[in-house]
Amino acid sequence: MQLTSIRQRLRALGALPLHEQRVLRDWVQGRPYDQGRRRPNDFLPLGVRTALPALDAELQAMARLISSHPGEDGSARLLVGLADGQAVESVLLPRDGLCVSSQVGCAVGCQFCMTGREGLIRQVSSGEIIAQVVLARTQRPVKKVVFMGMGDPAHNLDNVLEAIELLGTEGNIGHKNLVFSTVGDPRVFERLAQGVVKPALALSLHTTKPALREQLLPRAPRITPEQLVEAGEQYARLTGYPVQYQWTLLEGINDGEDEIDGIVRLLKGKYAVLNMIPYNTIPDLAFKRPSWESARAIAATLHQRGVLTKLRDSAGQDVDGGCGQLRARAAAPARRTIAIGRADAA
Repeated sequence: MQLTSIRQRLRALGALPLHEQRVLRDWVQGRPYDQGRRRPNDFLPLGVRTALPALDAELQAMARLISSHPGEDGSARLLVGLADGQAVESVLLPRDGLCVSSQVGCAVGCQFCMTGREGLIRQVSSGEIIAQVVLARTQRPVKKVVFMGMGDPAHNLDNVLEAIELLGTEGNIGHKNLVFSTVGDPRVFERLAQGVVKPALALSLHTTKPALREQLLPRAPRITPEQLVEAGEQYARLTGYPVQYQWTLLEGINDGEDEIDGIVRLLKGKYAVLNMIPYNTIPDLAFKRPSWESARAIAATLHQRGVLTKLRDSAGQDVDGGCGQLRARAAAPARRTIAIGRADAA
């Protein structure tokens, strides 16, 4: 269900813009309609009041919790069922954050990612994105939403931007606490700059070498690391938020001195932070996770050379919950004769 269709239904029932705003605000913030100084009987039109129970049931059915997998770091990976039987993953992050999925599957095909192994299955609607936030808020407070789960938000741009606008206007989430993560579709830089809500931007870098980037991200837009950083810098200066560059650290592939030199060349002096995330091990893939000591040494070297670097661990390491793994495991029993599945998530 799209947010536009929900708005249209409310208008057809006699809702004015302020009534529509009230219903959507109460839904995304997860609070009862009768909370506050004015109850719906005093405020909403009769047609809207009559239809609310049925509408509520439809909204709640968009996302249901299949399973929750708490991690020792305070995170929890959620396997979320959608109304058509598909499933996506959301991640409750420490410090009231939430990572949401924007697609079922992914078309980018990152070689180190479980989600991309089967390709894109379908888009997640703007309503389903909001429903992930609403569901998460039944578990704990949500004050930050990052679009780093299954799929690339740039490939579902209209739905993601519609959800971001509602979260930033009615969802009680600061604009810089909405983080749009992409491999670098050029359309993103124009569209995000035009929005009422301008989210923070995270760009998947992973390497400073154009040829290696094409190998690791085979269906990503053909944009070089230099072009990616140039576009990111323009957006950072426009919004006043530093761009987060994502780097999944792969042992023996993108952890050498040449890459360290390349990162310094690209990012030193830029309004940027490098999020370095040691690879979240996935069975049957050849990539290896470097030791934490090695990753920490690389991050320290970059910091000493003038690049603000944050070493992060992908949420769910201790539950083997890298993005797409929960969904793949849940689907496996039903697909013994068939088979399923973005990597820098969370």
